This record gives sequence, structure tokens and C-alpha cells, in this order.
Amino acid sequence: MDSLKHDWLTEGLIDYEYKKYILLAYLKNIGSRFNQSELYPFMSDLIFHYRNLIKVKESKKLMYDNFPETLTKADFNKLRLTYDKIVNDDEVMQQIEEIIAFAIPKMKGMLEEGKELFEFVEEHIELEPVGVSPIYSDEGYLFINQDASMDVSIFRYQMTFFEHAEEKYRSMTTEFLMNEIRGISTTFENIKVGLTKRFTELPNPATYLASSRLKFPLNETVLPVAKRMLVRRISVS
Repeated sequence: MDSLKHDWLTEGLIDYEYKKYILLAYLKNIGSRFNQSELYPFMSDLIFHYRNLIKVKESKKLMYDNFPETLTKADFNKLRLTYDKIVNDDEVMQQIEEIIAFAIPKMKGMLEEGKELFEFVEEHIELEPVGVSPIYSDEGYLFINQDASMDVSIFRYQMTFFEHAEEKYRSMTTEFLMNEIRGISTTFENIKVGLTKRFTELPNPATYLASSRLKFPLNETVLPVAKRMLVRRISVS
């Protein structure tokens, strides 16, 4: 089971053993992914479900307004009606409380495994600028090189900003451009110059190199970790 439904807690049969089976199957898959050094999107999905359960537990009611904004109006109304019925059923609420009490520590333990994997990957990645860094760094290029190989994966990045609950957040979107083979005449600096000539809208682009000393899955692990590292670096510059 790759993911849980957003309403897995209340969807279908609300039974402790049944929900326990669903949760354990989900966590088993997450654990398998972590064992393969694959972090995303599995880590972010796990965080979403864990935080939602915490909110449900703390509020003593089902927080249907915390589900994704992608829900249609019909889906939202269905959830609201379902939850209104549930919160007025003491027997069902007891089942849900037992499920939550079982699920939270299980998810927390899996999150700790994911955190350890993230930190391990991060420890083996070095992030450094390629050439002279311009003042404007909210848009540019990210090079990824693993295990000292000749292969270089090139991404274009752009910082984005959004507000939530009166707080501002910075995130990053990336677009894969190409792979390059590094050589004597094809240094990281030369690759940057080539990009400048090809994409003239960025005449002096901020460019960073994320070098991993070990080999990890690119899209599932190295790229997300490198993006987090780059967001932090740009945010404090």
C-alpha cells in the first residue's frame, strides 16, 4: 500500500482491527521504501497523516477542515456529514480513539526512521556555488553529481513564496533540463557557461552543485534533500 486515503480513519468500516491492518500495511511499505533509501513522496505523506492524527487527538473531534484544499465541494460536504454523524456516536468515537492511540506512536516511530535517513543523506551531500554567485539567487541552476561519477544532472530551480496562518514560507520548484558528462573540457564552470548561452533570460544565473559522496535514488532522495539544503542557504543569504 503506497499511500493512505486522506480520510482513511473514517472511510468504510470503522473497526479497530481493520484499521490496524490498513495502517500496518501502509507502514510496512513506507519502511520498505526507507530501506531502499527512498524518502519522497513517502516521507511527506507520512508527515501529513501523522499531523492530522495529532490534531484530531488534541481537538477531540474530527478536523475535516484540515484536509487538502483539492477536495471537491461534494467530497467536503460528504466528509462533514460523515463526521457530524460520527462525533455523536459514542461507540464509534471510542473505536476511533483506540485507532488513534495505536497509530500515533507507530507513525512517530516510522518518522524517526525517515528523519535518520534524511540526516544520513544530508551528511553525505556538499552544497557549493559554481563560479561567482550573483546577488539575485531566487532563480538559477542546481547541478547534482553522485559518487564522484562523470554524470551531472542539471535542474533549473525557482524559489516560491506562500503564506499560511499569517506565516510566510519559502519553497522551491525544480525542472529537469538535461544530463551532462563531465570531463577535462567539460567542467562544472563550463556547463554553467553553456547554460547561460542557451538560456539567455538568465545571463548571470545563480548555480549550485550538490555533490553526494554516496549513491542514492536521484528523484526520491538526493534531489529533495538538496532542494531543502539550497532553500536554507538562499534564505539566510
